Amino acid sequence: MTDENKNKNYDDEDEDIVDKAIGKFGRWQLLLTVLLALFNIPCTWHIFVHTFHGRVRPVWCARPSRFHNISPEIWKEKTQPHDFCTTNDTSNAYVDAYNNIINISQEMIDCKQWEFGGTGETLESEFGLLCSRKTLLNLAEMWFLAGVAVGGLICGIISDKYGRKRTLLCSVFLQSLLGCTIAFVPYFELYCLLRLMLGFISVSVVFSGFVLSIELVGGHWRTVAGICYLFPVSLSYMIIAGVAWLLRDWRQLQLAISAPGFLFLFLYFVLPESPRWLLAMGKTDQVMEVLQRAARFNNKELPPNIDKQIMAPDKDAETESLGVLDLFKTSEMRKKSFLLYVIWFSVYLVYYGLVLNLENIGGDLYINSVLTGVVELPALTLSIPILIKGGRRWPLSLTMIFSGIACAFIVPFKMFPNDLQWVVTTFSMMSKMSISSSNAVMPVFTAELYPTTLRNIGVGASNVTAGIALMIVPYLFELKSIIRALPLGVLAMCGIIGGICVLFLPETGSKPLQDTLPEKSLESRRHSRVPHSVNT
Repeated sequence: MTDENKNKNYDDEDEDIVDKAIGKFGRWQLLLTVLLALFNIPCTWHIFVHTFHGRVRPVWCARPSRFHNISPEIWKEKTQPHDFCTTNDTSNAYVDAYNNIINISQEMIDCKQWEFGGTGETLESEFGLLCSRKTLLNLAEMWFLAGVAVGGLICGIISDKYGRKRTLLCSVFLQSLLGCTIAFVPYFELYCLLRLMLGFISVSVVFSGFVLSIELVGGHWRTVAGICYLFPVSLSYMIIAGVAWLLRDWRQLQLAISAPGFLFLFLYFVLPESPRWLLAMGKTDQVMEVLQRAARFNNKELPPNIDKQIMAPDKDAETESLGVLDLFKTSEMRKKSFLLYVIWFSVYLVYYGLVLNLENIGGDLYINSVLTGVVELPALTLSIPILIKGGRRWPLSLTMIFSGIACAFIVPFKMFPNDLQWVVTTFSMMSKMSISSSNAVMPVFTAELYPTTLRNIGVGASNVTAGIALMIVPYLFELKSIIRALPLGVLAMCGIIGGICVLFLPETGSKPLQDTLPEKSLESRRHSRVPHSVNT
């Protein structure tokens, strides 16, 4: 046998050392996949809750004290024929013996105070975010989503440097603390600032947990773990709809979705650090501890001499600090990164454009929220067999394109007022179901395109463009003032263009995960025949 063949066989034999030690998927991985997926529940609540914080309540210009015996309906009919931002001047008006308002001036004046129907305080009613101040509602959501954009990149760097577990648990603690603090803010400006910080932390919880979950399994189980990680999202939409229906006050709702997050801190004693991250960092002693614990739980015996097989001879090469610029070192990496930025932007704009604008789509807010969760379940369930059999690239491309087409079908029905709201809702949910499938495939596909040493940075950098899309979402439906159907037209275009971009990326299904940049990996192999790459 030639030296070249010996080297090849030697490398192939040890390429999947973690999988061979503990198995690609067992009871240990199943338990951790379920536990890590639960971290998505409070994250989804915090993203979606602003829809209920800023829900629209019946509102009208406040009645002077001398007119309180006049019903709100009559008051609005007599003094506010157009909207609640202006009212007829009633400074000289009075109520006659028949309870009629007499001497109403035709001069219109701005409203200074308002009355609200319904129950529970909202941001709008508590902080007076009406008329000229109404755009501040969108600004508050934009600040949160700006935090998501920046946090994805910075927290990715932190996770790649300090580990998935440490980043995840620190982030979920800060997320719960900030969430509870928001429930007691006295000023709207402070609400916006804390939401910015909350967005920064929440995305760290999502991506640290996601990367950890797919690094604990091997083979096609990466697909299953990546998609199962998103299953609680659908449940979150349905739960928050029920909680928001019961707790109409925004402060009570905020506290209800934030406090449960502290329970995740007890998982410190259960969650391991990623063995692949530990090995990539040269922490072989800690790798052995994790593998021994996992093997016992899976009723497996570790292979003989496993401690020698995982030794990393070129420690400097493996532990060298990498940064964002490493995403653009080669032409192939640049191509992948730029295409992924377009894809993430498109998926997030369409997905959250539909989710965060349920009131603008039409229909009941609470029912639409439940439907959003319901259509997510089949989308995620169908994604698993499709990805296992059909790879990543084509399913992602086709689901994005189909979502765009479904949005395009809504355009004619939004151009003119009509009674076909059920058609709009149906196509909206079809688009939502399709883009939910895209949203399930995209993180798995992205993580597989980057090596372990750059995985969180790569996913985090992609999330920056997704964050830009999120910042646009609150203002997206303002375009309807130009053309009624323009927002849906934008979503349709983004879905189709993003789907086409996917076709220029390589397929990653059933291929092992890279641990290092190709150039670094090749150089390491030239210097030593001892295998140190951990692939799945």
